[in-house]
Amino acid sequence: QVQLVESGGGLVQAGGSLRLSCAASGRTFSYYAMGWFRQAPGKEREFVATISWSGGRTYYADSVKGRFTISRDNAKNTVYLQMISLQPEDTAVYYCAAARTASTSHTPIGEYTYDYWGQGTQVTVSS
Repeated sequence: QVQLVESGGGLVQAGGSLRLSCAASGRTFSYYAMGWFRQAPGKEREFVATISWSGGRTYYADSVKGRFTISRDNAKNTVYLQMISLQPEDTAVYYCAAARTASTSHTPIGEYTYDYWGQGTQVTVSS
């Protein structure tokens, strides 16, 4: 029903910036909150950021607050993750996800609340 494709990952040096994009396609018949997660090798996937369908509410993991910004453009069916001041510990595969919701202000954090996932894009931060 919904397909998500991430792009924008790459290799950057510590202190650098990247902007990830996630394009959604397919028919949708409800509102969707969007989120970003990441998974480093040998580690569990962790929550990064989420944004409500309206774009009016956001929530971030403590580890990225002040450095990452999530935004969305519903007209383009795209969600973004602007990352600045990247650190080696930010190295991971980054996934975008969509969660069905009846609320325009819902900002889910748990992986279990998300219904659709992209394939991921690699972000590598070198020291």
